[in-house]
Amino acid sequence: MSYRSRLSRPTRRGILAAGGALGIGAALAACGGEKAAGSKTEEAGTGKSGPWSFTDDRGKKTETKSFPKNIVAFTGTAAALHDYGIEVKGVFGPTKGKDGKPDVQAGDMDISKLEIIGNVYGEFDVEKYAKLVPELLITDMWQKDILWYVPEQSAKKIASLAPQVALWAAETNMEKALARRAGLAASLGADLKAKKTVDAKARFEKASARLRAAAKAHPDIKVMIGSASAELFYVSLAKMSADTLYFQELGVKFIEPKVDAQGFFEGLSWENVGKYQADVIMMDNRSAVLQPKDIANKPTWAQLAAVKAGQVIPRVTEPIYSYAKCAPILEDLAKAIENAKKVA
Repeated sequence: MSYRSRLSRPTRRGILAAGGALGIGAALAACGGEKAAGSKTEEAGTGKSGPWSFTDDRGKKTETKSFPKNIVAFTGTAAALHDYGIEVKGVFGPTKGKDGKPDVQAGDMDISKLEIIGNVYGEFDVEKYAKLVPELLITDMWQKDILWYVPEQSAKKIASLAPQVALWAAETNMEKALARRAGLAASLGADLKAKKTVDAKARFEKASARLRAAAKAHPDIKVMIGSASAELFYVSLAKMSADTLYFQELGVKFIEPKVDAQGFFEGLSWENVGKYQADVIMMDNRSAVLQPKDIANKPTWAQLAAVKAGQVIPRVTEPIYSYAKCAPILEDLAKAIENAKKVA
């Protein structure tokens, strides 16, 4: 399905998946720690049996008599679990590009070893999913009780095949989203005291402190969150997304667009792209949307102050919520703010 056709969907869910601004904002029920509340599992992949339980962000407690081994997850969530040493059997969501290379959301996973249940929004092969004999499905949640990238038309059939866990990718900030996924990974057997994980968390905390210091030292630098399609340029509202909400809490100043009825972003025609001027522009890096090189020939884009100054950086719009993947995101933004010239 093309980006354009997905964008025309009337639902908020379709718009979010298409690549405008993705929303995130308030509190989670029970932030995971070393172990998720109610978990009784042993180490993943050791052959030890359960019982296993985990309470997700819908408030639903999933309990299984034996340890879940055949796990299927949304690609980005699977990539986060991979960073903690938890492997899945299958994935759904952006996984493989047209060139066969891993999508940015696949992280460090070896996609050749994964069963891809669906690669684009609206695609989920229920038959292929059933053949995996799934014991657990894990995905994100951008709207309450709606599972990310699980098609509504087949949601009941999919739910009948295995227990499901959903974690907020909205209604939270990056720090809390990280804690919840770490908690889930721990419940599935990950060792959060492993040196790799401890070092990654320390790097994240150091990066957070660096970004806070950069924002404090450069209070006049304004950042715009952008995403591009052939017809429109989207300017996102920072507080509606877990990553940018967290950056805002650390002191980063963002352009505040007049959002549409969905509350996430303002769509501008290319003729009106100059409505907002920023010193730094963060551009959506997902494969479904246009990248800066694709819009370089648009005169209104080229005339933006940040573009002329070369102060455009990628935005990881759907972060892989592991400390290892989020630390560099903060470091890159801190560096951009530290080096930015006041141009707007």
